[in-house]
Amino acid sequence: MNVSAAVTETPVNNTPFVLEGIVRLRCLQVTYNRTRMIVAPYILYTRNESLYTDAQIISREGMLPREPKIATFKVDGLKEVSVLDRAFEIGEMFDPELDKYAGTTLMKVEPEA
Repeated sequence: MNVSAAVTETPVNNTPFVLEGIVRLRCLQVTYNRTRMIVAPYILYTRNESLYTDAQIISREGMLPREPKIATFKVDGLKEVSVLDRAFEIGEMFDPELDKYAGTTLMKVEPEA
């Protein structure tokens, strides 16, 4: 009898990496939907009992984006996450007062004093 072994991927808790990026204003290197990216995480919040981060995309597969963009990432969907020694500035397009963040924000970037 030939039984193939199922390879299971152990889930990794990426929340500490996202929090460190937000608090220290440091970019994250991530893989999301099989795409390598460098992102600047602005906020960590909950939606439907899951954790999400909104982050500015700094590069996608080594290429700069055509225009600045903030994207939403489900934290559980982030793979190969690491905090880079690359600081970022909070973009003007980030609005922490959006309705989707009301009552759900766990951590957000704060301007450096």
